[in-house]
Amino acid sequence: MSRSSHKGPYVEASLLKKIAGLKPGDKTVVKTWARSSSIAPEMVGFVFGVHNGKDFVEVRVTEEMVGHKFGEFAMTRKFVRHGGKMQKELEKGAGAPVAPAPDKTAK
Repeated sequence: MSRSSHKGPYVEASLLKKIAGLKPGDKTVVKTWARSSSIAPEMVGFVFGVHNGKDFVEVRVTEEMVGHKFGEFAMTRKFVRHGGKMQKELEKGAGAPVAPAPDKTAK
């Protein structure tokens, strides 16, 4: 459920304060734990380090991201792969070099 429209988007005040002192296009990474904060138009062009629970994921804000939350761009879970017997066989078959077919014309 989204935030009420008469309240406006939730933007962390400390983030706006931090980027107010920076110049547009500055390479400084602004670290934040505010994953629920919406991305405002003033943030376009800056790089944010969004905490995913373990590390800070660098997110460069573009115009298409305005209105979304920071948490959408810093995944908290890492997909390894689906396992099982079939997966191992597929990987084994894909990794092994294929031998050339014998020539049937030479006898």
